[in-house]
Amino acid sequence: MSQDIQRLHVSARYSEAAVFNGVVYLAGMVPECEAKDIRSQTDDVLRQIDLRLLEAGSDKTRILRTQIYLQDIGDIAAMNEVWDAWVVAGSAPPRATVQAALANSDYKIEVVVTAAVKG
Repeated sequence: MSQDIQRLHVSARYSEAAVFNGVVYLAGMVPECEAKDIRSQTDDVLRQIDLRLLEAGSDKTRILRTQIYLQDIGDIAAMNEVWDAWVVAGSAPPRATVQAALANSDYKIEVVVTAAVKG
């Protein structure tokens, strides 16, 4: 396997993904939609994760670790409803969920994922 680092969607400040040594590291994915509710924002973020993982040669069944940041931990039950429908049975990754001050007050969620690239 190549030791080169592949970066996807690079801007001046960050890349949305980096692939190295068979592992893809996603930046914190935040909502791109204008919805204000946690369910819609969670769905939007998980859709973005699916797209970035696909671009990097992976998918949600290969997630090694997930970190979820919620603006309000009181939203965890609603977020979990969307999460539970998205996760593939038998492939739920290790996960941490915490309340955090997010970079934009409109964001209710930010998700960071690390996944294995397909063989």
